[in-house]
Amino acid sequence: MIEARTGPFATASASVPAGYGFNGGMVYYPTDTSLGTWGALAIVPGYSALFANEEAWMGPWLASFGFVVIGVETTTRTDSADARGTELLSALNYLTTQSPVRDRVDPNRLSVLGHSAGGAGAMLAAQRQPTLKAAVGLAPGSPVGNLSLATDTVPTMVIGGQNDSVVTPSYLSGLYATMPASTQSAFAQIAGADHVYYTRPNNVETKLLIPWLKTFLDNDTRYVPFLCPAPPDPSSLSMYVPKCPYVPGGSGPGGGGNTGALHAVGAAKCLAAPSSGTPGTQLTIGTCDGQARQTWTRTATDQLTVTTAGATLCLDASGQGGSPGTKAIVWSCNGQANQHWNVNSNGTVTSAQSGLCLDVTGGSTAEGAPVELWTCNGGGNQQWHLG
Repeated sequence: MIEARTGPFATASASVPAGYGFNGGMVYYPTDTSLGTWGALAIVPGYSALFANEEAWMGPWLASFGFVVIGVETTTRTDSADARGTELLSALNYLTTQSPVRDRVDPNRLSVLGHSAGGAGAMLAAQRQPTLKAAVGLAPGSPVGNLSLATDTVPTMVIGGQNDSVVTPSYLSGLYATMPASTQSAFAQIAGADHVYYTRPNNVETKLLIPWLKTFLDNDTRYVPFLCPAPPDPSSLSMYVPKCPYVPGGSGPGGGGNTGALHAVGAAKCLAAPSSGTPGTQLTIGTCDGQARQTWTRTATDQLTVTTAGATLCLDASGQGGSPGTKAIVWSCNGQANQHWNVNSNGTVTSAQSGLCLDVTGGSTAEGAPVELWTCNGGGNQQWHLG
């Protein structure tokens, strides 16, 4: 059903006048009043763009799946990302307190979405108003380049395009690496998409948006399987980094689960053991593929184990090393101190023996980049998520 261009609800729309902290826009809503109130989504366009020209297609599409959607026109077309965040929050305030459909909106189930500078605005709005239930950034990028997600606690999905030359995949990887490990979030990259992909009607994007909004706005767990462990059509994405499991209405998985891929967040890849299973081989990162050699288990004794070539091995600091540059390898599990690891709530994985951080060498995002131990420095190449 999420693949359809029209959901189960008939919709209507109404224009929004200027003068409420933004330059007017449109509201789209389900006409059904028998099911109580609906969650709401505010959408803002990117730098120099108009909602009417670029994102208006989303309004009736998403409303037909049971959301009230307000499309925001900005005060000026060159408004900053921060101003766009303010306009999103102003639009939600208008929607819930003064709009003709305010009686259809649940004021406790609100969310934001934006594209490009508007996406950056959505990320800023989420950090300014942590009571929001969900946020989505479509190629979120600030023209002044200072965007961070470090204080984001709102369930947030970041979506980028594989061929975006404006807000590039490497930029988004670095941005997503600033997301707190405890925040329920996901990072998706649409195969072949450019920067303006989201301005054209498509169901690749909506197959991500609808489950995210249903899960966190409606607390509807039926949609979680569309997000975890992977979307129903993974071939449409060149990369997908979830933080499973998702807990609607609750706190996220923190440092992650006890078993799953160990995501190198900054590189959008996964920690991989050698397919040969040879003890002493240095670990690398690679495209996440769900194979056994990328599936790690955190044991009750804080070891990280992986099964490859029929053998279960442990993540090991080579030679019991405790200095920066020590190779991270696999070795036969022996219970020694150099095989004990802390999976921390700040997204780092540290050696219990040395306190050094698991680190992708040189901040590389390349396939096959080696992994080592290094002094903890807050870099994106030291951010990991298990699960």
